[in-house]
Amino acid sequence: MAKLCPLFSGSKGNSYYISSGSTAILIDAGKNAKQIENALKDNNLDLSLIKAIFVTHEHTDHISAIKVFASRHNIKVYSSEKTAKALEKKGILTEKISYEIIKPGNSVDICDLSIKPFSTDHDCLESLGFVIHTADDKKIGFATDLGYVSDEVFNSLNGCNTVVLESNHDIAMLECGPYPYELKRRILSDTGHLSNIACAKTLSKLVKNNTTRIMLAHLSKENNMEQIAYQTTLCELLENGLKEGSDFLLDVAPEYNSGGHTFIF
Repeated sequence: MAKLCPLFSGSKGNSYYISSGSTAILIDAGKNAKQIENALKDNNLDLSLIKAIFVTHEHTDHISAIKVFASRHNIKVYSSEKTAKALEKKGILTEKISYEIIKPGNSVDICDLSIKPFSTDHDCLESLGFVIHTADDKKIGFATDLGYVSDEVFNSLNGCNTVVLESNHDIAMLECGPYPYELKRRILSDTGHLSNIACAKTLSKLVKNNTTRIMLAHLSKENNMEQIAYQTTLCELLENGLKEGSDFLLDVAPEYNSGGHTFIF
């Protein structure tokens, strides 16, 4: 039985727990070590099952807990080469932490989980998404912090039973909001963040090909609202003839998960 649980999501911190049987991994470890430990307890998740942390990229909201959490619990870290170099420079990856370089297209086996990275487009050194293959032949696709859905991203997510996809901003809220012009342009660019509309249109295609569980992720606190993100994707799916509850289950990863936002399959 596989489990997906968002611990944190958004610009203040990101971390996701994925387990299959006796093994678990984290995708990213933002916030701090104590907050991640508390989030695991609040969601009745076994910390001792965590064998690895897979890092999407080097931005602070994805890596701030790694140095303490990985060394305290003897957990191995996996990242792209350029991300690893950035984490070394920041003093996060030290001799106290075991880590390994991974490359897009090359799978890594962690006990009964197989994790295959793919490239994403974001304004960082070398960002990754992941497809996690469980022992009972379920596939979980994970892609946040991406400016657009490239062919590589779509093909990687296509056919996954469960997909975690960024639904960062409502375009109108962003354009009319308080951010400076240059920041708005960066977010809207092909190396920025995925809008609600772009996310919804991608998910409508994925649900037609085996995706049944959807987690909207990395919502902007300033330029989005959970209900807006949810309704944008829901309306797109319904307009394509898909039925909630039978064709798909839809949830939004909260900024902090105090319980109740877990997919079990």
